[in-house]
Amino acid sequence: MGTVDGDRRTPWPVTVVVSHGQRAQDPLVWRPLLANKFNFQLRSEDRHRPFPHKVIIGQGVNESVRHVGLKLLAYVLFFHERIQIETQIQDDSIPFVPDLAIIGYDLRPTLWVECGECTVSKLHKLAVKCPEAALWIVKRSRIEAEQLLAAMEKEELRRGRYGVVVLDSEFFQEFCGLVRERNEFHWFDGGIESGQARFEFNGLWFDIEFEILRR
Repeated sequence: MGTVDGDRRTPWPVTVVVSHGQRAQDPLVWRPLLANKFNFQLRSEDRHRPFPHKVIIGQGVNESVRHVGLKLLAYVLFFHERIQIETQIQDDSIPFVPDLAIIGYDLRPTLWVECGECTVSKLHKLAVKCPEAALWIVKRSRIEAEQLLAAMEKEELRRGRYGVVVLDSEFFQEFCGLVRERNEFHWFDGGIESGQARFEFNGLWFDIEFEILRR
């Protein structure tokens, strides 16, 4: 689901899928309206990425499958045992929901990841309201990344606060074309630090490189 500055929410009984496969029924949990849910069975050959057996990623009513694909890729690239997908931030001063985040023991985010479209205004507010968090944006092409960086430069956003992951557009299009309601993802190695990743997705092998840009 998209993370926008004013997404609609509705209270309803949902199954909350936590990062290591725990499940809990809570009628008071707020979640955005979903158009679909995508199930990803995960395997990893990397001891630094002990994925849960399964993650479920929701598709918001105004989102495309491409956004779901971005969130999955961000999840495996930034994986940490405490990473969560679209978790509520227990701080009334932060009126946003991250696509992915790591929440510290003090309930403050230490990592905040936005996937796809994100306004410069929102990024500025995140830098102010989450001073201890590493802020990242995942973009599906170099063109989109350059447009964002130009807008950030124009608005004079703080330097040294943001990282941008730039995916190869042809790879990303092929990857999203494979997404189904039920999927299998097998990770071998790579990560943000190396700028590369090797994995198999729904039977197709990928050996990719991506750029890391800083602002």
